[in-house]
Amino acid sequence: MSGRLTVHPERIALLQAMPIFGAISAATLEFLVSRALPVRVQAGDCFFHEGDSPKGMFVIEAGRVLVSRSRDGQEFLLQEFGPGDCFGEMALMDLDPRSATVRAVEDCLAIEIRPGDLHELFERDCAQFALIQMNMGREICRRLRAADDRVFALDPSKSRRLGALPTGPPTPEAKR
Repeated sequence: MSGRLTVHPERIALLQAMPIFGAISAATLEFLVSRALPVRVQAGDCFFHEGDSPKGMFVIEAGRVLVSRSRDGQEFLLQEFGPGDCFGEMALMDLDPRSATVRAVEDCLAIEIRPGDLHELFERDCAQFALIQMNMGREICRRLRAADDRVFALDPSKSRRLGALPTGPPTPEAKR
């Protein structure tokens, strides 16, 4: 990692095309990029490991990564990301340890946005900060729905059957 990023129009365009930065002004994106750090990770190396302390989210400018989790000594693929994708955004929301490992499968160049960068944005423009937080929440929900679909597709027979569910408005007895 070295110094801050130069605010190139290509970087702003990359962010504007991402759902997390949808409807965010160019001025706000320039503000974030001017504070972000460039990160280069060689193929085979990791951005971070499952259980690591969160330090920020990454936006891939070049290269590809695999997101995986480990169980019983085996690594399981969760997702693959490439240019224009981001990962690690949960670190900006919950500050919990990393839930997965992210390994570069090609040499990567990424933009790292840290919690302090967003805090500075909060102090500068609360509305733009709130919009980014809502967009991150939507992206996390989208990924959770996709994960739910994958889990259910694995073996729906292991899901507990609920039987017939009542329809219509709740009865007075159900409200008690």
